[in-house]
Amino acid sequence: MINKQPKFANTRVGIIGGGIGGATIALKLSQQGADILLFEKESSLVNGPPMCHLHAGGNLYREISDQQCIDLLKQSINTAKLYQEAIDYRPTIVAVPSHDKGEPSDVISRLTVLQREYQRLVESDPQNEILGPASEYFRLYQRADIEKLSQLSVPNHPQTPDEWMIAFAKQTDLTRLKFPIFLVQEYGISVFRLAALTSLALENSPHCELLTSTQVTSVTQNSAQKWMIETTRSGIDETFEVDYLINACGFRTGTIDDMVGAKPKRMVEFKAAYISRWNDTQTKWPEVIFHGTRGTKDGMTQLTPYPNGYFQIHAMTPDITLFEDGLVSSKQESAQPELPSKYIRKVNHQWDEQIINERTAKAIEKVAGYIPDFNSADVGGRPMYGAQQIPGADATLRVADVAFQSNSYARCEIVKASSALPAANTIFDKLVELGLLTDENSQHCRNSFVDTSMTSDISEQQIAQRAEYLALERGFPADLAGRTMPSIT
Repeated sequence: MINKQPKFANTRVGIIGGGIGGATIALKLSQQGADILLFEKESSLVNGPPMCHLHAGGNLYREISDQQCIDLLKQSINTAKLYQEAIDYRPTIVAVPSHDKGEPSDVISRLTVLQREYQRLVESDPQNEILGPASEYFRLYQRADIEKLSQLSVPNHPQTPDEWMIAFAKQTDLTRLKFPIFLVQEYGISVFRLAALTSLALENSPHCELLTSTQVTSVTQNSAQKWMIETTRSGIDETFEVDYLINACGFRTGTIDDMVGAKPKRMVEFKAAYISRWNDTQTKWPEVIFHGTRGTKDGMTQLTPYPNGYFQIHAMTPDITLFEDGLVSSKQESAQPELPSKYIRKVNHQWDEQIINERTAKAIEKVAGYIPDFNSADVGGRPMYGAQQIPGADATLRVADVAFQSNSYARCEIVKASSALPAANTIFDKLVELGLLTDENSQHCRNSFVDTSMTSDISEQQIAQRAEYLALERGFPADLAGRTMPSIT
């Protein structure tokens, strides 16, 4: 066995898990003076649960509190500032179906709270205006407005709120909806561009050693209170010594907790989204959310657009995105919730072709209930899937970041990608408090809460090429690495 000392001389931080949480923490800490070892068992970074929505306001989740929505808004703004090159600049339509128990007035109340908070954030720092003017955070449309827009031609490159509504107005069965409906400046976020951006940045960093295709097999502390991380890669066993350990293993976080003797409560949920292709359209669509009651046949439906007629579909029903026995909790003997083996096989990329076809067909049918012509869509690729951690015992929790188990061990507990940057900043503050990073670094961090220098030197061509490569490597159409660019005003 090779006992490998990191090649750096500063405070050494080991991060286990290269999802969006681990990768963002690695970016932040390496930029602020720490020397990072990032361990990821997959061959590339940010390779986890389906991710497509920035969540700038949490408008998908009407069951969560206004405070969680405000927190998601703040986190999403900072995420968009850091990862601007991964943002898909198209708005989101939010509609309440006619059969649903909710009312548009409830949506108005929440959007008004969020608009007011966004205005306050912009006034405190003009750079927060990443979602466009606060006065345009949302716009409501009555049925007469939609019918009028349906008479217009669909633009090739929609710019204004009305132009983004035209395709929806032409194709949607308005008798299925309550009015008004809403256009919100909630943008998309590309998992493949995020993976490309973080990978390129960390590969360029002189303070990060990126260890992909590396399985952590054991974590212990030695007599000097250093963490010893045992790994295997390509049949070679290695041991690494670090001063501080960060567990960013996503749904497998409990496996590392078990190694270090921590037993926090958590849940894990397996979910999937489905890729379809609607050959009848090359039109640019906004994202579309049809509200619904999670876990019922009328669960929320989310239609996420990509270039060239590809769409990703979430439908929070038991036969589409959700799975029977797919939500599990940890038990007293282990911090790691145990998913049924059939879902572990899916996480490990073992899907039955018949299940893919059946669930994608049901997802298409669900969308076609609101947009009838969508029934001509077909399977566009393999599902986007994964398991999501939820710390504690509240299955509706959407905002979480970090828990500290000791003075040398932190657990990243993000649920949504927008929480990754706050998690990184929280851990940075702890390292300063412990004297592992300097006050000079701390002052720099506080003066620049979102330090875009971590990603600003990477060209669009580099990002696009790497993102397309990662999409194809993971078995998805290259078009899923595309995005709508921001409007030039």
